[in-house]
Amino acid sequence: MTAAPSRPDAASAASGTTAAAPGFAADALPSWADDPRYATTISRRKTRSVRVGDIWIGSEHPVVVQSMINEDTLDIEGATAGIRRLHEVGCEIVRVTVPSLAHAKAMGEIRKRLEDTYLPVPLVADVHHNGMKIALEVAQHVDKVRINPGLFVFDKPDPNRSEFSSEEFAAIGERIASTFEPLVSLLKAQDKALRIGVNHGSLAERMLFTYGDTPLGMVQSALEFIRICDRLDFHNIVVSMKASRAPVVLASYRMMADRMDAEGFPYPLHLGVTEAGDGDYGRIKSTAGIATLLSEGLGDTIRVSLTEAPEKEIPVCYSILQALGLRKTMVEYVACPSCGRTLFNLEEVLHQVRSATAHLTGLDIAVMGCIVNGPGEMADADYGYVGKTPGTISLYRGRDEIRRVPEAEGVEALIALIREDGRWVDP
Repeated sequence: MTAAPSRPDAASAASGTTAAAPGFAADALPSWADDPRYATTISRRKTRSVRVGDIWIGSEHPVVVQSMINEDTLDIEGATAGIRRLHEVGCEIVRVTVPSLAHAKAMGEIRKRLEDTYLPVPLVADVHHNGMKIALEVAQHVDKVRINPGLFVFDKPDPNRSEFSSEEFAAIGERIASTFEPLVSLLKAQDKALRIGVNHGSLAERMLFTYGDTPLGMVQSALEFIRICDRLDFHNIVVSMKASRAPVVLASYRMMADRMDAEGFPYPLHLGVTEAGDGDYGRIKSTAGIATLLSEGLGDTIRVSLTEAPEKEIPVCYSILQALGLRKTMVEYVACPSCGRTLFNLEEVLHQVRSATAHLTGLDIAVMGCIVNGPGEMADADYGYVGKTPGTISLYRGRDEIRRVPEAEGVEALIALIREDGRWVDP
């Protein structure tokens, strides 16, 4: 069995070299400074930029947060209110379902109401079964159209079929291209965007028979539509590869990124674990898929799909992005889990500190229960609140202890220190 390389020591870390472990030749080890596995910041996959309304998606822009209303689009008042609620809590792009021509036409009135009474929110229309007429209509009223390759040109499954010949496969591909081209041409003429959104649960029959119910089938399904767009010189494309199981999501997006890069298609990726459920598990399941891919540099826009009110998805998205250092939209609190050394009620104190400072977006504040790990663990924080002796709080600015105060005065003293530094703003 081959042993793993050693961690770099402090001296080699400072110089950008790796010290050899016993039994290893120095030149057999990768330089830790050059190995992406050891990076402390994420290097995103390079993509082109795609505009959706006034929002840009791509590696040169912050990862975009989006969601989808659950109101019926024919309910113009309700749909308008749902879009506004999402946008007000930080959803940057809002998707709506458009299952019929009537729904597509309703989007015109919804957009007008938003512009007249609120703001021009970036909108995406979701089009599925045999949706060409719907897509051509709704493209007039939204900033992006999302199509599902498995359903856009939909043939009812034949229970007697077990395979597709190469001729049949190609013939269906030609029919897809001729059906799809008018939408591509319209979006190109209007400088609008397209999401090619593959769902694991709705692959076309010919893809299932040819490639199986696999990530490869999902990738081939997306590539067929991407290549049509490329032939028409249309490149305002975002791609998604959603599934309800995180391992399928991970495999599909990784393969999709590799195949697109190999073929010269630097299109952004929209990440999500579809049908994740609700509660803690829905959030954990979504994070397992989305955060893993983001940490690998994949992903330019995300949605957390919960069986809850859509507004509850947005804080989860921003928390994932902040945890990975991709966006900072809230105060970063560093707090220990508490143990027998903790010198005050840590949970209560953290709540008090958070209540007083949560509006100071951009700050890092550490709340630590004891002196053993506190100063070291909070070294990167702007301010520290540490229990040093019973009944006494030590306040830090970065690594420097500034003052000690009675515990009862700790929160007010922290606020005073932030004010002294000119970093306080009134809530």
